[in-house]
Amino acid sequence: MITDCYDETEAITNAESFYGKQRHIVDKCLIMFSQQLHNYLLDNFECKPIGVIGACNGNVPIYALEYKGENIAFYLSGLGSAIASGMCYEAHWVVGAAKFIMFGSCGSLDNDKTKGRFIIPTESFRGEGASYYYAPPNDYIKIKNCDKLAGMFEKLGIPYVKGRVWTTDSMLRETRGLVAKRKDEGCIAVEMELAGVQAVCRFYGFELYDFLEAGDVLAESGYEVEGLNEANHGIGKLMIALDIASEINE
Repeated sequence: MITDCYDETEAITNAESFYGKQRHIVDKCLIMFSQQLHNYLLDNFECKPIGVIGACNGNVPIYALEYKGENIAFYLSGLGSAIASGMCYEAHWVVGAAKFIMFGSCGSLDNDKTKGRFIIPTESFRGEGASYYYAPPNDYIKIKNCDKLAGMFEKLGIPYVKGRVWTTDSMLRETRGLVAKRKDEGCIAVEMELAGVQAVCRFYGFELYDFLEAGDVLAESGYEVEGLNEANHGIGKLMIALDIASEINE
């Protein structure tokens, strides 16, 4: 069973086998999911390539830019818990980043709470597979830096709501029954990466700062997609992520 996959014995493979010795170039890195926002950085900032996450189906470059005196890396992550969590660790190995700011869109499970506010997850339901290889089995994984991130949002004057979210491996299997169950447990949104990425960060001692913007709305009565494009590609969210990266200290 998937809940038996956490094991503390030594791994057979490691990143050094694929990338050689670890490099230490930057400390902070944005995990991005929007190609439009990724291209916005390339077009509007002086960006330099500092590494590559390699795969047989294509390489993903890692860039760095300077923002408010901070050297910040960024890359376009693949979607889904397994891919995003693996890329997070590989990015750490390739460029040395240990503080990750992850931001993207999500589906709202409670529009009254999330409308007009960013979402800062406090816990994520582990409805995926990758997290079970990096953390002991449990229904939810705690999001370590949620209170610290909320303090940054307050300092910046940005509206937000804190709450549980649901990480799923299959958007097309977000059934009425599962939506109702997660809502009953207090989940206010559903997304596809957080549980795995948080598990990897906790396992290796990285710091993760995650926030979301609701685009589509999932309810037992139906599905709404009106705000999805803005939630995916709005420039405002990108600038918040850069400000958060510049605010993070030791």
